[in-house]
Amino acid sequence: MSTAPSPTIDSTKPWRSFSELPYAFGGPRLSAQLRTEPADFIVDEILAFGPDGDGEHALLRIRKTSANTDWVARRIASLAGVSVKMVGYAGLKDRHAVTTQWFSVHLGNAPEPRWRLLAEDGIEVLEQHRHRRKLKRGSLAGNQFRIRLREIRGELDAAAVQLDLMATTGVPNYFGPQRFGRSEGNLLRAQALFAGVAQRASRHQRGLWLSAARSQLFNELLARRVERGDWTSALVGDRLQLRGSHSHFLVDSIDERISERLDAGDLIPTGPLFGDGEPLTDHLVRELEEQVAADYKDWLAGLVDAGLKQERRALRLDIEQLELEQLAPTEAIMTFTLPAGSYATSVLREFTTWTEPSPG
Repeated sequence: MSTAPSPTIDSTKPWRSFSELPYAFGGPRLSAQLRTEPADFIVDEILAFGPDGDGEHALLRIRKTSANTDWVARRIASLAGVSVKMVGYAGLKDRHAVTTQWFSVHLGNAPEPRWRLLAEDGIEVLEQHRHRRKLKRGSLAGNQFRIRLREIRGELDAAAVQLDLMATTGVPNYFGPQRFGRSEGNLLRAQALFAGVAQRASRHQRGLWLSAARSQLFNELLARRVERGDWTSALVGDRLQLRGSHSHFLVDSIDERISERLDAGDLIPTGPLFGDGEPLTDHLVRELEEQVAADYKDWLAGLVDAGLKQERRALRLDIEQLELEQLAPTEAIMTFTLPAGSYATSVLREFTTWTEPSPG
């Protein structure tokens, strides 16, 4: 069994693992079993647009169980008789789960394949449409989660209060452990890459390592803001993001209007996705971000050399429709909806520590 432990710092490595990041609300009050079976973890994608109804691409909504996204893309390409490069999807989904997910495949003028044959591979086609464009990564409004917690132990009353805080305040928008690979392999390889001793790798693999390093730097900065207690607050010099968009602006003073919009959730403080370019923040915020960059000079130089540009990511993750349904004294179902690019594990970690079967 693999375990999500309570935060402790391992001084033998230069970064904090996901399990070592600080909690926003004092740490979880419960422990539970997670993913005893795939149906315990259900994820449904929410597209950011509707199908066009015509075009050279087939747009498929499929349900898969215990299968990773890349494998499904290859099966779709094989049935359609095209290169896997002709298949698009909006995001990667957990293998050890039941997920509904959208895929596109470029067919041109070719006839529609017999999609029902995918059932032989355990892939159920729920919808099929014609579409004009390839489905691109990130083309999602969000994801809906339905997660069964088994063998619950702990302080249920305290956990209920904690859940209310999460629903009203949100949680730190940490990148989840999936980003860093098994045993943080993507970070280890990124470190080797920056040190000039990495193994030969494909462009795709190098991209995974660079993304992991960049995500870890964001987590490091967010961890410092959580420790300071100002991860939901606007500081002079912050860049604030407009809710529901990627637009952000520098705030040089905090007036009543800014405070009201922060409280209403219309504005969200952001943290850095490091890369080339001048710092986007100022004053204390810039100092905090420069401290992180100074601790990881080789990483920052490697990201710049790779051509990555500075971007921003929300520090706060807002949770929609968060509910807990108690099925039995030791069993419950947790449901919630998250925006694209966020991680259910960042929600779960604030509420419960968990064990789950080790990956096969």
